[in-house]
Amino acid sequence: MEILIALAIGVLFTVGVYLVLSKSLLRILLGTTLLTHGVHLLLLTMAGLKTGASPLLGEKADSYVDPLPQALILTSIVISFGVSAFFIVLAYRAYRSAGTDDVEGSKGERP
Repeated sequence: MEILIALAIGVLFTVGVYLVLSKSLLRILLGTTLLTHGVHLLLLTMAGLKTGASPLLGEKADSYVDPLPQALILTSIVISFGVSAFFIVLAYRAYRSAGTDDVEGSKGERP
């Protein structure tokens, strides 16, 4: 099972880097989204599946689940949503001013 998750993480990183290196702003946005999904899976797999009770102060249990990986993934989801929203607005403004979503063709002049 871990090998399949590692393979999925590798595919997400590979496709994400390929899309980020392209010239289209939409592909760059999709590439950064895939990269963040790969990071979420990587954090989840590095933490491992732990069994135990919720880490609440009032509970008496033998073992507790570590909440740090869940907090890191949740923080990463919120940050990636904010970055994606900013990048969508930035790409839209660049498309409106240059008339194209090509990074090479957007030198500031209108066609």
